[in-house]
Amino acid sequence: MDGTPSDQENWRLTHLGRLLGHALRRFDERVLVLMARNVDVPLALSNLAARAQVGAAHIHITRHLAVGGSRLTDLAHSAGMSKQAMGDLVDQCEAWGLVTRQPDPHDRRARTVLFTASGLLWLQAFRDAVQQAETEFQRAVGSDVATVVALGLEAYAGG
Repeated sequence: MDGTPSDQENWRLTHLGRLLGHALRRFDERVLVLMARNVDVPLALSNLAARAQVGAAHIHITRHLAVGGSRLTDLAHSAGMSKQAMGDLVDQCEAWGLVTRQPDPHDRRARTVLFTASGLLWLQAFRDAVQQAETEFQRAVGSDVATVVALGLEAYAGG
């Protein structure tokens, strides 16, 4: 046997879930590279991204934290993570100066996670990087295919 999968086994390498997973990892990696190169990102954060210290898990905070702040439980739920795992990410991002915790104005027992000024710069760099990565995807597969993929993924994710 030469290690090449047979036609009967090839489906494990080419099914939609696997392809989506590979595409997501590639997209997120590209976004992080672009963020690391963004001159508006504070140097310490840029260095963390460039050294692969910031990963896809940290992007969950960037994707899901409301600009006006979120409670940890809401943030974890939105990201599909446990409260403990999200708490660990928030601790790390707080140490890096991306976020801060403040008392929740509506519930004194709760705390709200908020972007810092550096975190807002990071968020803008994330937005710019996502737009650039989407443009690169469109160039790679063509405008029509990119539109169909986006519509298909939107329909599938919403269902």
